[in-house]
Amino acid sequence: MEMIKVSANSRTSAVAGAIAGVIREHKRADVQAIGAGAVNQAVKALVLATGYLRNDGIEICCVPEFVDVEIDDKVRTAIKMVVELRTPASSTPTSTTSTAPENSLTDA
Repeated sequence: MEMIKVSANSRTSAVAGAIAGVIREHKRADVQAIGAGAVNQAVKALVLATGYLRNDGIEICCVPEFVDVEIDDKVRTAIKMVVELRTPASSTPTSTTSTAPENSLTDA
C-alpha cells in the first residue's frame, strides 16, 4: 500500500476519493502532509472521505503521528494520518436501577 501524499495545492475531493478507495480495498490508508497548508487539505479530505464511506456503511477513525521524512537530503517532520476502520465500542450498561434514592438518609 502506498502513502497518499497531500500538498497545499491538492484538491480535497481527489484526496478524499483516494482515501476512500484505499480504505475500501485495504481497510487502511496512510496519509502524509508536510506544512500547515498540506495538513489543512489533508484534514478536509479526511472529513469528505468520512462522509463518502459512511454512505457505504463504513466508519473510519484517524490516528495522527509525527514522522521524519528525507527530502532533498534534508530531514523534515511530516504529519502522518493512519486511517483505519473504526471498531465499535464495547456495549456497556447505560445505567443501573435502584429503588432507593441516592444519598438518602433513614431514621435509626
